[in-house]
Amino acid sequence: MGHFAEINSDNIVIQVIVAKQESIDNGDAGNPSNWIKTSYNTRGGKHYPMTATIDENRKTLDEDGNVEDEEDQKVYAPSTTSDGDGFRKNYAGVGYIYDASRDAFYAPQPYPSWTLDDDTCIWNPPTAYPDDDKMYSWDEDTLSWVKVE
Repeated sequence: MGHFAEINSDNIVIQVIVAKQESIDNGDAGNPSNWIKTSYNTRGGKHYPMTATIDENRKTLDEDGNVEDEEDQKVYAPSTTSDGDGFRKNYAGVGYIYDASRDAFYAPQPYPSWTLDDDTCIWNPPTAYPDDDKMYSWDEDTLSWVKVE
C-alpha cells in the first residue's frame, strides 16, 4: 500500500488516497497518469521514518513486570530525526501543486512576497519568524510578523 495524489490538468492535487500500486497501474482509480506517489512522512526534502513507542495508556505488564504483547501496545509516529532525502520533497495535500520539473509537491504560495526554496520546496517569508516563543501572524502590507495578542 502507498499514498497517491490525484492531480488535475493544472497539476493541482485534488485528492490523496491509500492504494496498492497495482490498483493505480490497472486504472482502478481512474487514469493512472493522473496519480503520483507521495510519502506521508516527508517534509522539506527530508524523510522522517516511523518510530514505535509503547503507549503508556495501553501498557499492560505480566507478573514479572515486563510489557505484555508489546507489538499490540506500540504507537507509530514520524521521528523527529531525518534519515535522508525525502520523496518528492513534501507530502501531497489537497490544493498542493505537483511540479514535474522538480518532481516535487508544494503548497500554494501563501503570500506574494514569499519565495519557494528550491531545496525544500517550502515557502519562506522575506523576514524570518521571530524566535521568542510568542505567536505571530504575517502582515503582507508591512512585510513583517505581527504579534498575536
